Amino acid sequence: MAFPNLFLYINPITAFFSCHLQFQSFSYQSKFSSLKQQPTTMAMAFKMATTGMWVTDECKNSFMEMKWKKIHRYIVFKIDEKSRLVTVDKVGGPGESYDDLTASLPIDDCRYAVFDFDFVTVDNCRKSKLFFIAWSPAASRIRAKMLYATSKDGLRRVLDGISYEVQATDPTEMGIDVIKHKAN
Repeated sequence: MAFPNLFLYINPITAFFSCHLQFQSFSYQSKFSSLKQQPTTMAMAFKMATTGMWVTDECKNSFMEMKWKKIHRYIVFKIDEKSRLVTVDKVGGPGESYDDLTASLPIDDCRYAVFDFDFVTVDNCRKSKLFFIAWSPAASRIRAKMLYATSKDGLRRVLDGISYEVQATDPTEMGIDVIKHKAN
């Protein structure tokens, strides 16, 4: 007895996946009722929940410059819905502050940001931590919120070395006091 093919498809924009499974059953052969297994084929196509977005080389290179050369204080990323690419929206120089980052985030659209936070510990040691900020304001479109939420993990995998993540829907959720509290 063979199981019928099982199909499950849900629109990838809604943060789900599609898969196709095909199973074949076992068959009984011989007088002694011994179980002989036929080859089981299982074809599985799994579409990533990151909605098929691609991260540009510019994003990777800017992040590496920020991480290793300390050329940038922050990087703001955006998703171009038409080309399905994550691109660099704005780059902050080494002299810019956290207030400059928060001012560069739009009040009506989602963005990702990475901030290089420098601080001094209680032991008087200078340290630096990289923060990943997922900015999704309440005034943004629902489609944009879903797109950014489902693509976040794919971008985080590319940006290796992030210490902390902050998800914010308004400026109070990502204030400098929140950053300082997480860093200590």
